[in-house]
Amino acid sequence: MAKSQKPGRAGAVRKSSKGRAVGSGGQGRQALEGKKPTPKAEDRPYHPAGKAKAARERYLAAGGKGRPGARSSTEKARDAQRGTSAPARRVKKTDDSEMVTGRNSVLEALRTRVPATTLYIAARLEMDDRVKETLSIATRRGIPVLEVMRPELDRLTGPDAVHQGVALKVPPYEYAHPESLLDQIEDRGEVALLVALDGVTDPRNLGAIIRSTAAFGGHGVIVPQRRSVGVTASAWKTSAGAAARIPVAMASNLTQTLVALKQRGVFVIGLAGDGEVSLPDLQLIDQPIVIVVGSEGKGLSRLVTDTCDAVVSIPISSATESLNAGIAASVTLYEIARRRAEG
Repeated sequence: MAKSQKPGRAGAVRKSSKGRAVGSGGQGRQALEGKKPTPKAEDRPYHPAGKAKAARERYLAAGGKGRPGARSSTEKARDAQRGTSAPARRVKKTDDSEMVTGRNSVLEALRTRVPATTLYIAARLEMDDRVKETLSIATRRGIPVLEVMRPELDRLTGPDAVHQGVALKVPPYEYAHPESLLDQIEDRGEVALLVALDGVTDPRNLGAIIRSTAAFGGHGVIVPQRRSVGVTASAWKTSAGAAARIPVAMASNLTQTLVALKQRGVFVIGLAGDGEVSLPDLQLIDQPIVIVVGSEGKGLSRLVTDTCDAVVSIPISSATESLNAGIAASVTLYEIARRRAEG
């Protein structure tokens, strides 16, 4: 009886139909020879040292003067004649108006001059000092006052709202376009100082950042379209009126917007507790800057971190775990404003 032949081992050399040996063809030769030398840290574009090198090269290219990538007035005029100038300022609106409800909330919104289109008062509402002052401010500002039945007010404010017979309709906020905002700054001959928010969802933090931006000579704030807070009545109140002076731009994609700003000579500075550069050692103070602030829980996203020219940490006491977004932005804005004034 013929002895059965075992099947060949996977990967072993076998005979072809013409009797020649069939092997790997040298496909594993490079692996056997070993890997090539590891590139230096500064030659790896995604390593912090590599990003620092690229930022230094851009900084040296700027020579401390002007803004690399920015268009001159002559270039702008030529582009306008050709019909290829930068897109005009675009306005992005939120989907719906906002309703501020409750006697205290409505009164505080009117006191801080939050934009409003209509004040709703429930029919046969008992008047107290808060309602009287609310009506007085609304009349003085020319805001229409409508008296409605309580079922209608319930419908307008939603089933879960506690309106106490008073509601204020706030119109959608009109956002600037980020690159149009930069155009306006360059046209004035100023060195841009912007703040961008990455995943910040607390409107009070946004309001505080807008207020600090106004206080320390900043030019505007950028918020992403998704997974981020917008300019609500709460943010407007926290800004203490600064939202009326400081434009807020909306980015459909924050990472792409930051890349576009970098191409126009703006340096992207991220804030993180484990940043490789300490804020007092930052060397880009005299250049156009956008400061990126992450959320308290997650910090900066990976894609945004990879886009940053430098990730900066703020020296704080070891007893303090971290700073919230509003305070971190305020400290950084103050330091940049102080050093620019000294320079």
